[in-house]
Amino acid sequence: MKNHFGCPVQATSNVLAGKWKVLIVWHLAFGSKRFAELRELLPGVSEKVLTSQLRELERDFVLTRVVTESVPPRVDYFLSGAGKELIPVMEAMCGWGTKHLGVQPTLPPLWR
Repeated sequence: MKNHFGCPVQATSNVLAGKWKVLIVWHLAFGSKRFAELRELLPGVSEKVLTSQLRELERDFVLTRVVTESVPPRVDYFLSGAGKELIPVMEAMCGWGTKHLGVQPTLPPLWR
């Protein structure tokens, strides 16, 4: 993990730093996804970068990777408990973008 110099804001920023991580968390807030589903939801992401970002989020305990033994093996990604705690942050970002940038959300609001 990158140095956060004892600052919790920097530490959190480090966990979410990366072009696709915030969007990965956003999409997983609506339920588990398989790798191919995430790739389709993130146009422009390469498989290599998506794999790397998913591994980093798993390493930082934001998501959980579950492998189901089948042929072929099934891999699902879920938000962990810590990852679910980021949902209000994502909702706040959505609200801020709507209010200040006029961007309308393309996904329904999260219901807890």
